Amino acid sequence: MNKSENTAVVAVSGGMDSCVTAAIANLDYNIAFAHINYGQRTEQRELKAFNDIADYYNVKKRLVIDFTHLAQIGGSSLTDKKIEVTKADLTNKEIPSSYVPFRNANILSACVSWAEVLNASAVFIGAVFEDSSGYPDCRPDFFSAFEKMIDAGTKPSTKIKIETPIINFSKEEIVKKGIELDAPLHLTWSCYQNEDEACGVCDSCALRLRGFRMAGLEDPIKYKTRPVYI
Repeated sequence: MNKSENTAVVAVSGGMDSCVTAAIANLDYNIAFAHINYGQRTEQRELKAFNDIADYYNVKKRLVIDFTHLAQIGGSSLTDKKIEVTKADLTNKEIPSSYVPFRNANILSACVSWAEVLNASAVFIGAVFEDSSGYPDCRPDFFSAFEKMIDAGTKPSTKIKIETPIINFSKEEIVKKGIELDAPLHLTWSCYQNEDEACGVCDSCALRLRGFRMAGLEDPIKYKTRPVYI
């Protein structure tokens, strides 16, 4: 089967991890991009990044879904402004305030529904195991279990794999892979709380900044402050 006959749905948040995942999927698949608005603080900026990345790859099939129920459910500093976005602590092993309850299951469910309609053979998601100390839905066994659920809950003819190509990468390796594949990292957005200049002090900014520093490169996006993370 050639690339044009081999379709994959890629969950693209607009962040660096999903961008590099899209670059990897683009090597072997005709890609369709899915994006979820769920009332996060940086919803509009992430949506812009999603469309910019889709334009870069000339993606024609785009699906933007509003999951307003995640904001209504709350429980996360990303969706509830009464909960503070905590400053970065890269040694923390507890579930952080930014965890959106069962978010990846919601995202994958939508992507699988669309993939079944498109007759796609894979769904790509940019989950990273490095984040999993805080996010239980980023662990490899979660995705293995979800794939079994797909087999049980779709048509007998439907065969969809969950692909997590960077799940065992460090942020440094993700940056290097992005550069290797000419992924548009300059178009991505990772900050949890700002939409104009990245804050530089949330966990997501810290992981990203450390990844670029360890790769020996400077992050091309604008930051309000650029701490050096070890």
